[in-house]
Amino acid sequence: MTGEISLFVNPAAGRGRGAHAAQPAARALRDAGYSVRTVLGSDADDALRRAREAVAVGTGALIAVGGDGLISLALRAVAGTGTPLGVVAVGTGNDFGRALGLPVRDPAAAGRIAAAALRNHTIRELDLGRVGGRWFGTVLASGFDSRVNDRGNRMRWPTGRFKYDLAMVAELAAFKPVPYRITLDDGAEREVEATLVAVGNGPSYGGGMRICADAVMDDGLFDVTVVGECSRATLLKVFPRVYRGTHLSHPVVTVHRTAKITLAAPGLTGYADGEPLGPLPLTAQCVPGAVRVLAPGR
Repeated sequence: MTGEISLFVNPAAGRGRGAHAAQPAARALRDAGYSVRTVLGSDADDALRRAREAVAVGTGALIAVGGDGLISLALRAVAGTGTPLGVVAVGTGNDFGRALGLPVRDPAAAGRIAAAALRNHTIRELDLGRVGGRWFGTVLASGFDSRVNDRGNRMRWPTGRFKYDLAMVAELAAFKPVPYRITLDDGAEREVEATLVAVGNGPSYGGGMRICADAVMDDGLFDVTVVGECSRATLLKVFPRVYRGTHLSHPVVTVHRTAKITLAAPGLTGYADGEPLGPLPLTAQCVPGAVRVLAPGR
């Protein structure tokens, strides 16, 4: 494995933490004997292009320094290539890093873990979800949660996480279940009225909401959480349990395990790793061993 590795940085991650985090992460990697080259982009498309170029010329690893948005770009650069991915999770949500048991907002420790994994060849092969040409590592969201994202993304004020709290309140006021058509693997299409459907390669989204709490990232299957038709009052009771994962035992919640799923519903956008994928219908496939990650074993 080449001694030069690429540090893929989002300076704006975590309200500026990305820029500060790059230095201790790079220092830890250099202290371990690696030559570090920084990869930056002027925007998401430029960043992805530069990351893919680094992979194409044979970088020893791509180390993503940022939040789940940047890690989503990094996954698109390394998926299926054999180039290992390191994660320095310094964003707002950090769900991908949390799922792997990696340090959060401790870039020096994360850099040391990546360096040790490279040195000792302790590399985990993980599944990824794929929708068309897009890869995702954590959760594909649709329904109530994606509508909150839609509304929050349209809001100019306030900034940060608080605007999504306000968006959630507004969506609750307009809340109605959605008629879904769901196909698992190659089975028959199912029609169900649901509050949301979440397709989990990993267990959490939104900074620790364990919507697919039992999802395992190397079992070749998605965990699909369906929150069925329910009242606002029931949703308000169930939703706080998402942070502990105990919502899965509620009678309105159903979990399926599948390698492929097609979701169709009117007026909904799918989000994966917190980024918009496009309107439903969408088909997601779980691809076993699609990415090699510098992380401790399960």
